[in-house]
Amino acid sequence: MEFLFLEIPFSFRNFLRTFIVIFNVCDIIEKNNTRSNKMKYLIDPMDLSVKEIDDLISLAQDIIDDPKKYQNVCQNKILATLFFEPSTRTRLSFESAMLSLGGKVLGFSSASSSSSTKGESVTDTIWTVSCYSDIIAMRHPKEGAPLVALKRSKVPLINAGDGGHNHPTQTLTDLLTIKREKGRLDNLTIGFCGDLKFGRTVHSLLKAMSRYSNIKFVFISPKELNIPEYLKKDLLEAKNLDYKEVHKIEDVIEELDIIYMTRVQKERFFNEQDYIRLKDTYILDLKKIENSKKDLIIMHPLPRVNEIATEVDDDPRAKYFDQVQNGRYIRMALIMTMLELQNEVEK
Repeated sequence: MEFLFLEIPFSFRNFLRTFIVIFNVCDIIEKNNTRSNKMKYLIDPMDLSVKEIDDLISLAQDIIDDPKKYQNVCQNKILATLFFEPSTRTRLSFESAMLSLGGKVLGFSSASSSSSTKGESVTDTIWTVSCYSDIIAMRHPKEGAPLVALKRSKVPLINAGDGGHNHPTQTLTDLLTIKREKGRLDNLTIGFCGDLKFGRTVHSLLKAMSRYSNIKFVFISPKELNIPEYLKKDLLEAKNLDYKEVHKIEDVIEELDIIYMTRVQKERFFNEQDYIRLKDTYILDLKKIENSKKDLIIMHPLPRVNEIATEVDDDPRAKYFDQVQNGRYIRMALIMTMLELQNEVEK
């Protein structure tokens, strides 16, 4: 059963997402749970326990410290990258990660070069590709598509982004960056700025950070792009988390340890006029961070349009290109872990 989520009102999409999880995935989880403790899929950042995240971060740090030790770990293994939606960093990061581990890569970079143009379903594509590969990374514009695909995958499956829903490997990238820059993942105030309604990286990181202690969330956006109500109700309020919503960066910049900028995503809008009206709402420049903490870190999942002025790039607080590098290392750690090869290193 496949749903075109973007054609359904947002609130009803949430109901359908919950319905699919309950109705379609229970048997998948049951089957996977019979296979020891092997990590068989990553669809949502909440699929990982805090310990599993900590282990991945530790492994990524070891890769950073001694990359040569891991250069042949995935020899004779194949990663399939199935990108039904365009990507630069995520796709190339996955490919670079696998090649750096001594593995091989196959796949496609857009839906137009796959049999989906002939009408093939996502499940049939996954079923086919899992015959050729050992692990799959999949991006799709439809929310919930990786969850549907999981039902027919015979190999570990990683969600590389599904519509405005989740982006768990970007979340792992962000957590590694925060840990490396701040030395901790607790006792932090993080500001999310820009498109908080459709920003899957925001939704994923919010979920992950909600499990650490003494985290304060600040949401900076126009009212049209506020954080979704279901996240407020089901996560923030349900867990009694500390959060507030504001409209100006300058009103909160002094209290932030992290500011996480996002672009307004043209591809998520049905009405181009709404996009044009909102796209330049926030532009972070040096003046706006004059009064910030000296150890503030500025993050962005990229691509950037103009929401961070280029004059900020050389400021020591700018860490968004460090995020890019960290993405490669954490995906190396994830691939190894999902293939159960994390201990197969050169001594």
